[in-house]
Amino acid sequence: MVLANSPMQHSFLTRCAIALCSVLGATSAGIAQALDVQLSPTDPQLGDTVSVVIQSDTTNPDNLSVVANQRRYPVFSTGNQTYRALLPTTPLDSPGQVTVQVSDDDETRNLAIWLRDRSFPTQRITLRGGGSSLTEIERSRVQAFKQIVSPERFWNGAFLRPTSGRVSTIFGVQRYYNGVFAENYYHRGVDYATSTGTPVVAPAAGRIELIGYESQGFRVHGNTVGMDHGQGVLSIFIHLSRIDVQEGDFVQAGQTIGAVGSTGSSTGPHLHWGLYVNGQAVDPVPWRFEGID
Repeated sequence: MVLANSPMQHSFLTRCAIALCSVLGATSAGIAQALDVQLSPTDPQLGDTVSVVIQSDTTNPDNLSVVANQRRYPVFSTGNQTYRALLPTTPLDSPGQVTVQVSDDDETRNLAIWLRDRSFPTQRITLRGGGSSLTEIERSRVQAFKQIVSPERFWNGAFLRPTSGRVSTIFGVQRYYNGVFAENYYHRGVDYATSTGTPVVAPAAGRIELIGYESQGFRVHGNTVGMDHGQGVLSIFIHLSRIDVQEGDFVQAGQTIGAVGSTGSSTGPHLHWGLYVNGQAVDPVPWRFEGID
């Protein structure tokens, strides 16, 4: 034990204590900063996509875990030890507090975000043919498409409007089909009403992963194009009158992929554009106007 018996000894011990505190403080700060997480938007509403941006000392995204509502989401590197995961929300989710747990090799962080409620209108739809049941081939192929999560990101910035014409049905609408309320249903996209033959363009770059025709059994979707934008982000375009691409094609943003029509279960010429994130249909509007990086 060293006692400070003189002003010189006291000054020396004080300097040592300050230095030790500085080292401990720097070490603590270093640990605190090893895993930094930012959520955007900070006040999402039902249907929004929440971007989880992570800074971590790990060099492998497989060492990172992002969990929300008991589901783990894929994490991808964006460079410079920065990573991102995308969390979809839907009209079927419960509004209120959502806990997002982010972990790496050394640390776990729990972040709370408040998911705002949102009012969705109701429509009554009468379909020609009297039904809205998917055929087995249609169901299986569309479901397989929605599960695609490829590692590379193809989109860059805000998405383009896929066709002209007015928005006839917004995302999230609830419906009565031929007088029967559709339980656990919401309109999984945006409809653009315009004339048959109006060009449909890719809203962002991507690879064509699904082509389906009414003549092949796509009774509800009609002529369909499914596009992979990478990292779990997918677009589907249905009721087309014409398809100008093939499975395996890589297309750029703004490239024509087909034309508006009224094939499948449709009340008139329009394009239905659905945007899926990690298998869930989200509102495309924020992707168009704010962009999600």
